[in-house]
Amino acid sequence: MPIQTGDSLPAATLTQATAEGPRELTTDALFGGKTVVLFGVPGAFTPTCSAKHMPSFLENAAALKAKGVDTIACMSVNDAFVMQAWARDQGVADEVLMIADGAAAFTRALGLELDLTARGLGVRCQRFALVAKDGKVTHVGVEQPGAFEVSSGSAVLAAL
Repeated sequence: MPIQTGDSLPAATLTQATAEGPRELTTDALFGGKTVVLFGVPGAFTPTCSAKHMPSFLENAAALKAKGVDTIACMSVNDAFVMQAWARDQGVADEVLMIADGAAAFTRALGLELDLTARGLGVRCQRFALVAKDGKVTHVGVEQPGAFEVSSGSAVLAAL
């Protein structure tokens, strides 16, 4: 069953690309004591993710932070180097923390995996956005296949 409002986020270790190389990032460190918006995308450099999803959070970053969001994080079932390259391509700078869930372990623990093996893409992450306060989910929006309505930056902003 997918993660729901009121649930605590599962413990996991993700990866972030840094200037010194890949760095492990635990969910405790990411979510503990903070208000975090986490949005998940099926893949870096994919059409909707690049043309709509990421830009919607970049456009709303200041407004989200003004509403008390400490961190905006983007997660994909890609490696940290792909996420770093996508961040450069999208002009992310420091507005969005780019995190990789390379083996989809956290994605599976959230119940948000998307099997695109038949399309040659393997297991990916469903398109979603959630808000967590100190590791507890206060809002979650999971898109229906092919949709982009409930997980945008503006949808999250409206939910805060």
